[in-house]
Amino acid sequence: MDSFTVRTALCLGICLSVLVIACQGQTGLEDGTQSQEEQYPQQRYAARELVDALEGLLENSSDTIAVEKKASQIPRCDVGERCALKHGPRIGKLCDCLRGAACNTFLLRCY
Repeated sequence: MDSFTVRTALCLGICLSVLVIACQGQTGLEDGTQSQEEQYPQQRYAARELVDALEGLLENSSDTIAVEKKASQIPRCDVGERCALKHGPRIGKLCDCLRGAACNTFLLRCY
């Protein structure tokens, strides 16, 4: 019986110590984050100022920037749309057919 009591006391002690360590770890994390926010309030204000400046920049630049076509890029066209135009013996490309489709040179449409 004496060894049973020692084992029980040892097991109970280990369980209590693990529980205490786990509880202290959780409260330590909560206290650490609160103290860090209280310790460095200027970071929060600097981040907010940066967000406001970026929003202002995006609002102003969206009005002035015009979407322009690049000479090297050809727009996409759906199946059934005209994809080419015939100029005598030459065929000029109007748009590029979507993946899986091709431009029919007789009908001048994507199929």
